[in-house]
Amino acid sequence: MNQRPQPDTASTVPSLHRWNAVFWVLLGVVPPALAVADAPGTTRFPVLGLLAVLALSYGAVGLFPGNPALRPRPYLYVLVVGLGAMSYLLDGSAALFVVTLPHFWIYTASARAAIALSGLAAAGVVAGNVVRQGWDGEFFTGNVIFTLIGYAAGVLIGLGVRHITEDADERARRLSAELEEARLRLIEAHHRQGAADERERLAREIHDTLAQGFASIIVLAEAARSGLATDPGRSGNHLLAIENTARENLAEARVLVGSAPQSGVAAGSVADTLRRTLRRFTEDTGTRVTSELPDVTCDQQTRIALLRCTQESLANIRKHAAASTVEVVLTAQPYGIELEITDDGAGFVAEDSHGFGLHGMRKRLAELGGELTVTSSVGDGTRVLAMIPTDGQG
Repeated sequence: MNQRPQPDTASTVPSLHRWNAVFWVLLGVVPPALAVADAPGTTRFPVLGLLAVLALSYGAVGLFPGNPALRPRPYLYVLVVGLGAMSYLLDGSAALFVVTLPHFWIYTASARAAIALSGLAAAGVVAGNVVRQGWDGEFFTGNVIFTLIGYAAGVLIGLGVRHITEDADERARRLSAELEEARLRLIEAHHRQGAADERERLAREIHDTLAQGFASIIVLAEAARSGLATDPGRSGNHLLAIENTARENLAEARVLVGSAPQSGVAAGSVADTLRRTLRRFTEDTGTRVTSELPDVTCDQQTRIALLRCTQESLANIRKHAAASTVEVVLTAQPYGIELEITDDGAGFVAEDSHGFGLHGMRKRLAELGGELTVTSSVGDGTRVLAMIPTDGQG
């Protein structure tokens, strides 16, 4: 069975290790160096040289952690030998051993290796002290006892810290996995939302263009069929209107499948575009239409939105209102462009209306920062007011 890799503690909490290096130098290296300042050269020079070797080895491992020639394990072996030699030279080095204990836990991958290497270092310190005093001397000196107590405490503290660190790393891994899963779910949700928005957009475009055109074709075809025997000329006009509407629907269909320029609306001023739409409505239904359509300046998106609102309103008038008169007013206001469409038809209860057409108009205007207001009551006709903000151009 594969063993779970242990965390690299040295890279997990670098700030703590920097502080450990400072304490190791101040409490581990400096005191013995000061202690041999007045000692004979036979003791002073070996101690200072050994401390320099230990400090340089520690610095090389700490400053170049990725260098394969400066692996932590050889440094720990140097540390074991150095601590034993220091104990022999100074007749005990328990304080340096205790201060150095964190190195065995920092630079090992497992608790077992840290316990074994620090135990080997403790044995070296004890052995160096015993050899210095001679085999007939007292074994349990203060240096030996302090070393053994320090080793035992170091094992307990090291195991506790390692356990806490492993738990923190495990929680971090779980959190990272949860964040990645949440990110993937968010991407999927955005994808689904994008697909839903695109379906809604296509449905709105089909409703505002193709569906309205087909409804017009049906009405014109019925009128042409009923007048074939009594008024062939008028039926011919209806057939021509059917042909024109079918061509427009074909152009809109090409736009929807991406084979024609976006929008499917011929270039021109918004007033001209609305006049053509109103003229077609009058030809198809015979309803009298009055209009005030001054030339106003707006971008293509605003022009398309105003046209779609007009088409949807006229379609609702044709299907439901049975109106005799329709009035359309286009106004450029300081805050935007307003389009008002009123009819004297049957009316309806606006609060109870939740049709796709009104929802589509509101959604289209909202995308441009505008709003739609519908006022109606049964028997009193309907007023539709569309407002789209602009930059103040009119």
